[in-house]
Amino acid sequence: MTVALINGRPISFTDTLDGDVAIVLSHGLFMDQSMFDAQVCILREHYRIITWDQRGHGQDTYVTEPFSLWDSADDLSALLVHLNIDKAVLLGMSQGGYVSLRAALRYPEKVQALVLIATHAGVEEENQKVVYSQLLSAWLENSLTDEIVQGVSTFILGADKELAKPWIKKWQTIDDNTLCLNFTALADRDDLAPALSKLQMPALVIWGNEDGAISAEQARQLEAGIIHSQFMEVVGAAHSVSMTHADIVNTKIKTFLTEALL
Repeated sequence: MTVALINGRPISFTDTLDGDVAIVLSHGLFMDQSMFDAQVCILREHYRIITWDQRGHGQDTYVTEPFSLWDSADDLSALLVHLNIDKAVLLGMSQGGYVSLRAALRYPEKVQALVLIATHAGVEEENQKVVYSQLLSAWLENSLTDEIVQGVSTFILGADKELAKPWIKKWQTIDDNTLCLNFTALADRDDLAPALSKLQMPALVIWGNEDGAISAEQARQLEAGIIHSQFMEVVGAAHSVSMTHADIVNTKIKTFLTEALL
């Protein structure tokens, strides 16, 4: 893992270096670049893979000033500049998808293709914001009690308790201010749906049909809004489908990239 000063902030990233085509993988809320270990293992055989920790996540677990997902998109673009990469495939899961979409809209000349996992283009629905706000308040007031941990881990990772263990340890280290700023950046994002038609690069939308955060309608809206896109539904998968159903997801990504990058 390497640390570089990107837009005035230390950004941790890993670069496999080899490969003519670069793929930048952007993680979800409260996760970090290690969530893509299964993808890196497979995709590095044919591509140059870059994973990174967004603001307030991973190695950069402390933020003191408010930021937006557009700021994170600027970080992603600046990381490409730092690595002398003119154009890359952007792969994002959940929040990482929100960031990747914004990077593609602001810097389309830098994006070869999009892989959007468990994500969508709209704003947070009010009922979902209420759920998140209640969870955040409980987390701040009571720290990570067993009940809260169960709720967070089930929501993000499904029922796999072994998979959740290392992430729970990481969540317990997040300070309250960073927790709030991360949540605010996600919950207060703007609506990109009207702008999706501007995206001309090929895109793959992957969604698990048991995802409690992203509805089928939202996932389909994302696919329908991008002109050159295709859709994959993973039956039985919850939000972190790229972790819980890695083999299925990896196979689809490889096929998509082979076709999209011809």
